[in-house]
Amino acid sequence: MDLVGLSLPLLLVFWQWTTTTGAAVTYWTYTGSVGQSKWADYFPDCGGKAQSPVDVATVQTQYDPSLGPLTPLGYRQHGNKPFSLYNNGHTVVVPLPGWMGLGGLPWQFTAVQMHLHWGNGAPEAGGSEHTINGQSSAAETGEEANQAFWNILNYLGRIRHAGETAGQSVSIPAFDVQSLLPSDLGRYYRYNGSLTTPPCFQSVLWTLFTETVKISHTQLMKLETVLYASKEDADRVVMQDNYRTPQPLNDRTILASFPLESVKVYTAGEITAIVIGALCGCVGVAVIIRFIVKTIRSTSSWDVLPSVRPGPVPRTMEPGKELKQDVALNTTTEPGKKEDPVPPSV
Repeated sequence: MDLVGLSLPLLLVFWQWTTTTGAAVTYWTYTGSVGQSKWADYFPDCGGKAQSPVDVATVQTQYDPSLGPLTPLGYRQHGNKPFSLYNNGHTVVVPLPGWMGLGGLPWQFTAVQMHLHWGNGAPEAGGSEHTINGQSSAAETGEEANQAFWNILNYLGRIRHAGETAGQSVSIPAFDVQSLLPSDLGRYYRYNGSLTTPPCFQSVLWTLFTETVKISHTQLMKLETVLYASKEDADRVVMQDNYRTPQPLNDRTILASFPLESVKVYTAGEITAIVIGALCGCVGVAVIIRFIVKTIRSTSSWDVLPSVRPGPVPRTMEPGKELKQDVALNTTTEPGKKEDPVPPSV
């Protein structure tokens, strides 16, 4: 697969007061009456022109040489204080301490939280929020487990139900957060977007790394089956497909920190001309081959190889008799003159 199926956005959220139209709604889901197609009715920013996620069409990205590698600050220095892990009904969340940050950005950013998005276990079901050239994935899976992710996945069974009440939030040992990230933090795409969940504030500077992160099938299955989007005393609703569909890019430009490989992109007219030319070439070759075969078949083997024409086979002669040919030669006779009869063959 060609993208990180498990989204790990480390976002700085600029919270602000907003007014909503219609009834005040704080509860939302990915499907149903308050699903993502209805978000804008209750959260106006969700209908904005700079929403996330988006599809990254790589041939339309713009190389920006000023984009350098990102540098995690303090991600490995987790200290002894445990992290918190909880199920908010939409995803699994790990709040991050404020002294973690990122270098290489245009402003000073502080880490706020990390959370995950996934599919439903079906083949080609998707799961990643951003797509690359229209391609999504549940996660890039491998045979070996990603040990870094066990720091989170091992505790999912303790927060199966939604809510931060007792039993739905758990303390976990602090760990190296940078180990969850790709090793190459220098190749990425950058654009201005929004939160991918309500209230969809358009204040997010997105960084999408091109290097994928692998987890095992067992780890992915754990994400897709262990958690519930419902509270403990409600009907169980498995937490799956917790990702927003790609939003229109509109007039935004997606920047790339690396130059694109030189790939010839043909127009529809050029493709048509190539196809027609190939067909004409095949027809021409077929005509030539047919002509050659027909010529060979119509040529007599005697004309081609006269030297191998067999001579007349002599008859067995009786002693004392000469050999007579049994071939009559037809010659033109003079008018009125009878032809000598041809003696019978002996």
